[in-house]
Amino acid sequence: MNHIRPYQKLRTPLLVVCSLFFSGFCLAQPFAEDIEQFRKQDQLHRPPEQAILFVGSSSFTKWKDVSDYFPGYTIINRGFGGSTLPDVIRYAGDIIFPYHPKQVVIYCGENDLASSDSITADSVFERFRVLFELIRAQLPGENILYISMKPSPSRRRLKEKMEKANLLIQTYLALNRNTGFVDVYHKMFNPDHSVMSHIFLADSLHMNAGGYAIWKQAITPYLSK
Repeated sequence: MNHIRPYQKLRTPLLVVCSLFFSGFCLAQPFAEDIEQFRKQDQLHRPPEQAILFVGSSSFTKWKDVSDYFPGYTIINRGFGGSTLPDVIRYAGDIIFPYHPKQVVIYCGENDLASSDSITADSVFERFRVLFELIRAQLPGENILYISMKPSPSRRRLKEKMEKANLLIQTYLALNRNTGFVDVYHKMFNPDHSVMSHIFLADSLHMNAGGYAIWKQAITPYLSK
């Protein structure tokens, strides 16, 4: 069994954290074009406040019809493909705080592990904790929901790291109020413990409608009314 470290105080200096997400928009930054596109969308059609905000990486980006999966809920999708947790932290002032959502739903961390062998489960957990505390500082009491990393067949080498990072985040959220952890990871396996390959696209990384149907069933009970 993986050892879970007890909760520790946030070690990231506040000045460094603030510089990450209050730095403003800059075309030199990674994913700046994606963020600028969101800004243009908001100028044309201002999203309503108190919606449910989806933020994270390409599993959300490619969920173009996410609102159709959750009728009766107002969804804002601000996933941008290829992003890691530091990217979401960097742009929190652009893609999270301005919307004043009633709930923030996060899917991110998978790209962090895939970016470098030096990134561990603990690294992902620490990054998530920074993002969590930023959101809590700016939106006190806001409901924060984390979607577990999925078992992408193309990233099977990361299986142990994903499982440990998921467990660390789940345990951390259990110690905080008004949070939720959605375990989609274990719902994407066959009875023989093999990954359901038929719910993934040809790249064995992104999901098709079958994968998103599993996510819908898992996520719906956790969405804020």
